[in-house]
Amino acid sequence: MEEKKLAIIATKGTLDWAYPPFILGSTAAALGYQVEIFFTFYGLQLLKKNLDLKVSPLGNPGMPMPAGMDKWFPNLGLALPGMEAMMTSMMKKKMAAKGVASLEELRELCQEAEVRFIACNMTVELFDMDPSEFVDGIELAGAARFFEFAGDADICMYM
Repeated sequence: MEEKKLAIIATKGTLDWAYPPFILGSTAAALGYQVEIFFTFYGLQLLKKNLDLKVSPLGNPGMPMPAGMDKWFPNLGLALPGMEAMMTSMMKKKMAAKGVASLEELRELCQEAEVRFIACNMTVELFDMDPSEFVDGIELAGAARFFEFAGDADICMYM
């Protein structure tokens, strides 16, 4: 029987959007899937050695707000200075309190499980990024290279 394949495209670079590709990728690898994650545009932030990701409550209407803030605090208030830092701090504290692994731990778990990380070469060049800032074991390649894998994948996910 041929090994199942999971292809993930990671496009977001915020703290809250960083978890799904690593959680799903590591879980699928543990279940015996061959996994590749294609990091493009803002998703390339997830490959940096030094992660400094933030939560952006703006444009995220499904984000649960503490103390029922979503009922009484106007959306415009989320644009106030310091709100991003406050929401990021609250998210990190909640994750730690619930025993959720850090992004660095999840990313390392993926790599230990042989999840392949593909950094979109076009986007790296577009944003003048330095690949030496990425964790080791990254493959720089274009979309065509990723489609070689994704075209045969059992599951494809876009995040």
